Amino acid sequence: MRSLLAVAPLLLIAVLTAACAPRLLKLPTGPGTPANDTRTAVAEAASACRAVSTLTAEIAVGGSVGGRRVRARLLAGVAGPSSARIEAFAFGTPIFFFAARGDDATLLLTRDRRVLEHGRPDAVLEAVAGLPLDGADLRVTLLGCAVAPDFDRGRQIGEAWRVVPDGASELYLQRVSSSGPWRIVAAVHHDPGRPAWRAEYRDFERDLPRTVRVVAADGRRFDLRLQLSQVELNAKLDDAAFRVTVPPGTDPISLEELRRNGPLVP
Repeated sequence: MRSLLAVAPLLLIAVLTAACAPRLLKLPTGPGTPANDTRTAVAEAASACRAVSTLTAEIAVGGSVGGRRVRARLLAGVAGPSSARIEAFAFGTPIFFFAARGDDATLLLTRDRRVLEHGRPDAVLEAVAGLPLDGADLRVTLLGCAVAPDFDRGRQIGEAWRVVPDGASELYLQRVSSSGPWRIVAAVHHDPGRPAWRAEYRDFERDLPRTVRVVAADGRRFDLRLQLSQVELNAKLDDAAFRVTVPPGTDPISLEELRRNGPLVP
């Protein structure tokens, strides 16, 4: 298996001017009508992602964070229930390593030789990359999966759409024909204390998305298109993959200082 710690940095990132992203999906609106098939629809749409225990991928990222345009290539790994690692490189030089297990995250800013240890994962990743995701959220977002759908409150909008509450989110399921498979094509998140944002899913392979777009409701905090390649599923990941080795002489950085500096956009 390809190691998260041993991929050549030159393969991981190229910083360029970002291309224009495709239009957002036009999600159906209106109250709809109660649907009695949401359990079946969600089971079909989420069967592939629920079979995934670990995922590693190279991710080409384009779009903007905090109003600044960016295009980058990352290496990411996630494992259930809430472990994640992201390595970001620019021109063969590492920018940052982020690793999270449960409620504990470490961020190493390699160029500045600064480290934040024992941070809350969602707060750390939001400060450095604009995305308010912890390890569990990142895994679900990359896979396009359901967490705790409320089937009793699912509704039907036309023949092709089902909308199902999922905790503080709403899942949008679509099928292109009456005989086609149901797929989760979008999730709109209403996280407490944060503005709404959505994830959209396209280019399915083996019933898993290969393109994920994450965009804040205001379109400015973040609007990123993630293209997954070199995807590896259910490989064994060592515990070391979700730890960051801090070199001697590295100085600490606080979350407040990281926030003041703004998202780390190459």
